[in-house]
Amino acid sequence: MKQSFDLNSLEDTKLLANVLAETLVAGDTVLLSGPVGAGKTELARMYIQTRLQEIGAVEDVPSPTFTLVQVYELHDTEIWHADLYRLTAVDELYELGLDQAFEDSICLIEWPERLGSLRPQSALSLTFEIHDEDRRRVSLEWTDSKWNTTVSLLSFMTKTQG
Repeated sequence: MKQSFDLNSLEDTKLLANVLAETLVAGDTVLLSGPVGAGKTELARMYIQTRLQEIGAVEDVPSPTFTLVQVYELHDTEIWHADLYRLTAVDELYELGLDQAFEDSICLIEWPERLGSLRPQSALSLTFEIHDEDRRRVSLEWTDSKWNTTVSLLSFMTKTQG
């Protein structure tokens, strides 16, 4: 299934992050695709900060470009934020423990095309397109019906914001 939305401001990106914060649970994976500067890391950062605020934590949320993975502890699970741009081999994902994180953590994966055969089939894919300095188009694609509620909520919220 597919659905697309316009993100006309950082506030719209924050809205998307908030919807994800309300719906993602352990075992969920969101794949973030798009060119450099499209908003993948910004969305992940907003999502992570929202979830950390829920537990009273304030933490810097850097891009994991050089570390490949940043892990954030919540009360009931972890958030794994991975940037696979600099990944040299799929075997590194096993060394990092990403295969296990897909099962019991919330995973936000930038540059998911580098996952190869480890790409979770039940993931929600978000592809960002740059329209201009402030505007983005995000296309969501999913096969698992568990994402229908998330996408419906997002659809409703973007219509009420417009």
